[in-house]
Amino acid sequence: TEPVSKVRFHMALMALSRLFTAIRFLTVLPVVWRAEEDPDNFNKCLVFFPVVGVLIGVLGYIGAKLLLVVFPQQVAASFAIIYLAFISGALHLDGLADSGDGLLSARPRSDSLRIMKDSRTGAMGVIVVVCILVTKFGSLIAMPPEIFCKALFFMPLAGRCAILFSMSWLRYARSEGGLGGLFYSPGSRSAAVLAFALLAGLLAFIAPGLMVATLMGIFTVNLLFGRWCKNKLGGATGDTLGASCELTETITAVCFTASLSFL
Repeated sequence: TEPVSKVRFHMALMALSRLFTAIRFLTVLPVVWRAEEDPDNFNKCLVFFPVVGVLIGVLGYIGAKLLLVVFPQQVAASFAIIYLAFISGALHLDGLADSGDGLLSARPRSDSLRIMKDSRTGAMGVIVVVCILVTKFGSLIAMPPEIFCKALFFMPLAGRCAILFSMSWLRYARSEGGLGGLFYSPGSRSAAVLAFALLAGLLAFIAPGLMVATLMGIFTVNLLFGRWCKNKLGGATGDTLGASCELTETITAVCFTASLSFL
């Protein structure tokens, strides 16, 4: 019995260590326990991406409830968009901007990948980011307050699940490696299946009337964006994974708004 207990305790510590790796990578939350194990955990922590999405979503839901007590929904939506951007250190918005510069350039694959690696943001990147933020804002202010709060729970969850969806069927495009490539592993598809099950289950439980349209919107956006990345770049990069997160957050908000017409 004692050796079995020790094994279970060791497995629980490993799982917690991998969860904290995912939290450190996907958020700016100050979690430092076992940070030295991150290099070994990068490609083992994928299953916890949706868990981090739930954590971000719960904080977003609570924050939205509190903001609506004090501010009109337009102001609350502005603060919510700032929260969604900076809880990840603007990592995914940066990936969206770089993806906009690379994917919208009329350059061959190698040049597009080089453009995306440039730390400077071009006009296309800025335009794409502005379009995404405006769409998020417009969608959030069009919802009733209760749906608004639910949207701020599901948007970050869906976004982190989308990263896994992309990784499950797109190979890593950079032969020289990169930050996104550190997370690729044979377990990507299993993690994506679990992520979909969690997302669909929570939608069915919390927002059943919005479930079908939201899942269809997420699937469509990720399929179209993924095919674009595959044709243009040969696969995914860390930037396009971040872009898929932002696009999925946005389509989730759009679908929540659009579904209200049918409820």
